[in-house]
Amino acid sequence: MRLYRTLSKIVVLLLVFSLVTAAGDAKSKKKEKSKEAYVFKTITEVKRTPVKDQYRTATCWCFSTISFLESELLRTGKGEFDLAEMYVVRHTYPHKVLNYIRLHGTANHEQGGQSHDVLDQIRRYGIVPEAVYPGMNIEEKRHNHGEMATVLKAIADAVLKQRGKRVTPRWLEAYKAVLDVYLGKPPKNFTYKGKTYTPKGFADSLGLNLDDYIELTSYSHHPFYIQCRIELPDNWTYNDEYYNVPIDDLERIVDYALKNGHSFVWDGDVSEKEFSSRKLGYAIVPEKSWEDKTTAEREKSITEPVKEKEVTQELRQKTFNNFATTDDHLMHIVGLAQDQKGNKFYLTKNSSGTDRKNEGYIYLSRSYFRLKTMAVMMNKHALPEDIKAKLGF
Repeated sequence: MRLYRTLSKIVVLLLVFSLVTAAGDAKSKKKEKSKEAYVFKTITEVKRTPVKDQYRTATCWCFSTISFLESELLRTGKGEFDLAEMYVVRHTYPHKVLNYIRLHGTANHEQGGQSHDVLDQIRRYGIVPEAVYPGMNIEEKRHNHGEMATVLKAIADAVLKQRGKRVTPRWLEAYKAVLDVYLGKPPKNFTYKGKTYTPKGFADSLGLNLDDYIELTSYSHHPFYIQCRIELPDNWTYNDEYYNVPIDDLERIVDYALKNGHSFVWDGDVSEKEFSSRKLGYAIVPEKSWEDKTTAEREKSITEPVKEKEVTQELRQKTFNNFATTDDHLMHIVGLAQDQKGNKFYLTKNSSGTDRKNEGYIYLSRSYFRLKTMAVMMNKHALPEDIKAKLGF
């Protein structure tokens, strides 16, 4: 009987031990499985406002540039402001459609745009706080411009179908009325923190010199160190030009700016499979081509930082010419970071909400920046002195 009890205790102990061991192994495997391939350390970053959500709109150009201007207000000691993106969008559409009509439908009338569109409308119409003009008259909690954009385009195309007949002077009023229905009528004046402003008066009170902001690009089909126009569908204004510099200089410019407390707007391509803002939170340009693998297979095969392509001016130009690089998206770059192997990344604030990896931020690798950057907007005072001299500042 005593022997039986002893054996029973041994069996119980062995069973407990095996269960504990199995649980430990499972925990270890789970930990190993959840181990991040990339671990980032922030080197330098600038002050910025919280991540917003453009949701179902193609207004990244406005969200990123407004975010940049909000950081500029923080940088210059003006305080934290939440400025209304949709106020700018509301005033941009009429200018875009006039261009579309005057060019008989051969111009762009999509939702997209460029950073200079924001500055153009602030110069013309001022700006207001988000609370004054949220731009959501659609009984939803998040922005959704699909229906509005379709209705606006239909109005414009209906005007063009006159086929030689005279265009009435009323179509633009109807167009603006649709904008007011969906976004709200822009205020002529408003009260903010106990003081009454007009939109232009409020813009003046912020103290930003919009002439300080410039755009830069890097393409060899235009001469370097002069201004040029980038041939992009969303660059619909035709009169806003970019300073063209070699890619080595562009990289040096943005690094210098970030290290000296300045941020900038990034315009580039996010169509690559190695750009993952939702799941992985980083974008890379692997040296090894994985075209024969699915996205899931590629992600599974990355267990540590991979070697990336060395991007040259020639490669940039090639991908621009063959449409492998296009202006899909604009974001706000706010810092420099490194992975665990010391590789440089750019800490980038997106405008797709916080329900993504890194709570709405993404890390762009050095190679990704060099290959996929179409243009940047920044303060001209953030340029290195030798670049200022070359560009005539």
